Amino acid sequence: MAGSSMGYHEDESLLSAELKDRHRAIISLMEELEAVDWYDQRVAAATDPELAGVLAHNRDEEKEHAVMTLEWLRRNDTVWNEMLTQYLFTDAPILQVEEAETGGDAAPSAPSSPTISGLGIGSLKGSTNV
Repeated sequence: MAGSSMGYHEDESLLSAELKDRHRAIISLMEELEAVDWYDQRVAAATDPELAGVLAHNRDEEKEHAVMTLEWLRRNDTVWNEMLTQYLFTDAPILQVEEAETGGDAAPSAPSSPTISGLGIGSLKGSTNV
């Protein structure tokens, strides 16, 4: 496949095989989540109950695919593993989990205008993935 069809933003020849596989997984995850959203809308709009049931079944298959891909990412990227371990299957409010991890530096509850620093880009400096 050509780099542009995969959505690479850098020269493909400069990217490792491991990074390309993570990219494939991320793109696949995005596609599965988009499919779930589309099926949700179709289920809600369907007027025939049997069709709605078929579409709901298809949607849930897409969820399975998304979770399998997410698990692959967790197993193959240390930061994915760290973040998923921190947040998934907890009962505390999500921002409380963040506050406990960061010592109270959780994001504000009200949306604010996006900034580069608000995207957490700085926290990625120096991080490595396996």
